[in-house]
Amino acid sequence: MNRRSSFKLIGALGLALFVPVRMLGTVINTSCEACATAWKNLSKFNATRYPFRYLEPTQGLPKVFIYGDSISIGYTEYVRESLKGKADVMRLHINGNSSAEFIKRIEAFRKALFQPFLKEGWTFSWDVIHFNVGLHDLKYLYNRKLNKEKGEQVSSLEDYEANLKNIIKYLKETYPEAKLIFATTTPVPEGEEGRVAGDAVRYNKVAMKVMKQYPEITINDLYTYSVPVLEQYAEGPGNVHYNATGSRLQGIQVAKIIGEALDVEPNVCPPVDVITAKFKAYESKIKKQ
Repeated sequence: MNRRSSFKLIGALGLALFVPVRMLGTVINTSCEACATAWKNLSKFNATRYPFRYLEPTQGLPKVFIYGDSISIGYTEYVRESLKGKADVMRLHINGNSSAEFIKRIEAFRKALFQPFLKEGWTFSWDVIHFNVGLHDLKYLYNRKLNKEKGEQVSSLEDYEANLKNIIKYLKETYPEAKLIFATTTPVPEGEEGRVAGDAVRYNKVAMKVMKQYPEITINDLYTYSVPVLEQYAEGPGNVHYNATGSRLQGIQVAKIIGEALDVEPNVCPPVDVITAKFKAYESKIKKQ
C-alpha cells in the first residue's frame, strides 16, 4: 500500500470514530438530545412521570412498540422489566384512545421522533408492534364524560370493524417489516360507569373476524387472560383498571407473547414493590429539580 492510500485509510477510520453510522436500521450513536427534547414536548406527562420517561434506544437490541389504552400504561413497565436486556420496549406517549384515533396518534409519535421529520431523529425500524384498541370504542360519553345511561357509544361495531381494517392497512404499509400482535380488549365488569358488561366480547368478536383475514398477525388473547385477573385485582368494584399486581400479571403475559415473536425468553419479572420504588424515586428526583 502506498503512502497516499495509507493516509486515505487512516482518515476513513478516524472519521468512523466520530460520525454516527447505522447498522441494520439501528443508530450506533444512540444519544440523541433532539429526540429527548421532542419526546418531552409530545405530552405534559413525559417529563415528570416514570412510565413516560424518555428511553434511549440500545444498539443491537430489537425494538418493540406498544400501542394501547390506560390498561397498557399499567402493564408496560412490567413488559420492559421482563424483556430488559433483550429488547427495547417503547410505548405511545399518551393514551391510545379509540380506534378512530389510532393512525393520528401513532403518526404524531413517528413524525416527532423519527427521521426525516426530525433531522437528528431515530432511524431504526420496529421489530414488533403490539397494539390494542376497544375499551374507548365501546364506552358511552355524555358531555365528554362516561355515562352509559345518557351517553352515545363512541364507535359502533361497524365503525370499529372499518377502523381496524384501516389500522392494519396503515401498519403494513408504514412498518412492513414489523411483526404485528393484536391484543384483544380487556373485560368490562358489571357496574362500570360508562361501559356495558359484555360489550368487550362483542367487540372482540368483530376484531377476530377482521384478524382472520390476516393470519400473519399474532393474537394475544388478553381478554381471556384478564377475566380472572380483573376479578381478583381490579382497582375497585365496577372498574376496568387493575391494581399493580394485576398490571404485573398482564405485563408478564404480554412479554411472553412478544418474547415468542422475537424468539427470546423473558426475564423473571420483578415484584411490584421493586417497580413501585423506581416510580417513587424517579418522580421524587424530578420534583427536586
